Amino acid sequence: MYRFAAIALVLSVPAARAADFEKEKEQNWHQWRGPNADGSAPKADPPTKWDAKTNVAWKAELTGRGSATPIVWGDRVFVLTSIKTDRKAKPEEMPKPDPRFDVKTDPPTHFHKFVVLCFDRTSGKKRWEQVVAEMVPHEGHHASHSYAAGSPTTDGKFLYVSFGSFGTYCLDFDGTVKWARTDLGRMHTRLGWGEAVSPVVHGDALLLNFDQEVDSKLYRLDTATGKTKWVINRDEKTTWSTPVVVEHGGKSQVITNGTTRVRSYDLATGGVIWECGGMTVNPIPSPIRFGDSIICVSGYRGAMALSVPLGSTGDLGAKGKVNWRYPAGTPYVPSPVLVGDSLYFTQANDALLTVIDAKTGKAVIEKEQLPSAKSFYASPITAAGRVYFVDRSGTTVVLKAGDTLDVLSVNKLNEPIDATPVAVGKQLFLRGEKCLYCIEGK
Repeated sequence: MYRFAAIALVLSVPAARAADFEKEKEQNWHQWRGPNADGSAPKADPPTKWDAKTNVAWKAELTGRGSATPIVWGDRVFVLTSIKTDRKAKPEEMPKPDPRFDVKTDPPTHFHKFVVLCFDRTSGKKRWEQVVAEMVPHEGHHASHSYAAGSPTTDGKFLYVSFGSFGTYCLDFDGTVKWARTDLGRMHTRLGWGEAVSPVVHGDALLLNFDQEVDSKLYRLDTATGKTKWVINRDEKTTWSTPVVVEHGGKSQVITNGTTRVRSYDLATGGVIWECGGMTVNPIPSPIRFGDSIICVSGYRGAMALSVPLGSTGDLGAKGKVNWRYPAGTPYVPSPVLVGDSLYFTQANDALLTVIDAKTGKAVIEKEQLPSAKSFYASPITAAGRVYFVDRSGTTVVLKAGDTLDVLSVNKLNEPIDATPVAVGKQLFLRGEKCLYCIEGK
């Protein structure tokens, strides 16, 4: 069932192309936390007001189920979904359960399609649909989760998607699969709650964080061929966190969040540069760079935000020298967003806002209630001096960035939303339970 299917193609991204990509990415949204991997859209100015009938430029129906954040490049919007088929697995086709794991979900009995969709950014018409795999999942997922939770990414030339246990794929912008890796094995997540592997592209490196209950690994694949450049064993259990790559001191560092340690790996070799303890259980939020430091947060069965100097070396432990620690009001599922020198986040999955000074770790706003919002899975984003929070019911609270809670608008679509919003140009893209929305002012 899990076979290697690498198609050998030479897909080079020369230095000139890489430089162009760095310029172009600010005009796009090439990964789930945006062009700067911190939730900011520096060139965007999306609307502040909408509802189901107002400022909706287009709405496209989505088949299947998924919570992966869309990405946008040029005139294309890419979305992932999984579709339960009518094809019931025969007994010999059912994956064998692993008795080592305590799970609270039931594996499905039907084949599922794992699908990549491409929509026209202007009209919302579907350009193409590509089924990259059809398999029977070996475990279920949390009722609020899906089999399409990891967001895709692009280097401006090719599209990279990962369905975790069900394969990692490279496609061109017309939907042709260029290479596939389906031999990385099954993931076994905490209590069978499901997977979310969002690949990260950096030059010719494609990074995949396979944190799970046993055999957690960090992979570096070659973007051109899909072949493994290195793989690192991680002393971690399930995290659902996406790495970030930063340049500092002449090295490219791959920063990963984790229960045991926040770690920095050398992109070239996979060696550990530094590590730091203090996170809570199974962290989900992704790291954010601020100046010459990295900020990590977690908020399940506890709370912690900390800022670590990128120039650190060795094991800092749980009480080693860092810039600051802030142990209150941090998020469980959503990642924080960086707005200038301010870090915005909500408590657990609740609508209690905290803003801290990213330089000092001192609170500017502490646990203030966001109006009309209840619970968040989507991460906040910022554009044009505003901050957008989308709750699970489809309500979006728009704030003016600043030292006080200044609410500009509350907007409702009346459709559940767990995917993070995406801001590009004058448009805001919202991936709902059933539809993909393009919000754009008249």
